[in-house]
Amino acid sequence: MDTRMNPSLGINYHSQSQQARVITEAWIEDQMYCPSCESQNLERLKPGTRAADFRCAYCLEQYQAKSLSSPISTRIVDSSHQVMIDAIMRNQAPNLMILHYARNVWEVQDLILLPRHLLSVSAIEKRKPLSPSARRAGWLGCNIVLDRLPSAGRIFAVRRGWTIDPSVVRSEWKRFSFAKNLNYAGRTWIADVLTCVEAIGRSAFTLDEVYQFEEELSRLHPENRNIRPKIRQQLQVLRDRGVVRFSSPGNYALRSAE
Repeated sequence: MDTRMNPSLGINYHSQSQQARVITEAWIEDQMYCPSCESQNLERLKPGTRAADFRCAYCLEQYQAKSLSSPISTRIVDSSHQVMIDAIMRNQAPNLMILHYARNVWEVQDLILLPRHLLSVSAIEKRKPLSPSARRAGWLGCNIVLDRLPSAGRIFAVRRGWTIDPSVVRSEWKRFSFAKNLNYAGRTWIADVLTCVEAIGRSAFTLDEVYQFEEELSRLHPENRNIRPKIRQQLQVLRDRGVVRFSSPGNYALRSAE
């Protein structure tokens, strides 16, 4: 993968945003592979395609690209809040590619992949509604809050200018692909419990330590009145899927990606 982009592609566009869109999307089409399967290419979709910019012709996964000239922060600006929530609940949200490039040299610095199967409603934050004087007065957008996603839901393909081996990227992607077949509640609970486990800060952890997030999980899932049994259930799912290891009663450990 060559992280250099071709700035000459934007010569016929006047606005910087148009230039960036054309140049970065051309780079993705030319250099990026599908992280979900073994395909070495992604095809660009027609302009105006709803919520997606690229598609894999083999596994049919779709990807939406978001390009930034500034370093990736903890919040990524997205579109309509309600549209995003509905898409996640229906399991129709796109996989996201967050690309940070250095405009002075037109090179990719970071590329983070957000697989849709770990994109939780918990990570979607409302923005302030547009002012009454705006053309779309009252419109409510959203941010994707990256640190509310488990690290497994934030996969680097390029980091600080260095490309990650595609086999590593695909291994991390497929590790949680089982979540694609879960319903909305199942996907959200897996992502939220895994985020809590990672927040403990070490690979070995206890059930009591996860219980410390009971109040937070109760806030995220107000419809559930049995948070502790749900935590145990999700740890069982993660154990069955090889994500965590049961070492002794009440003691677990995160397994590293292979």
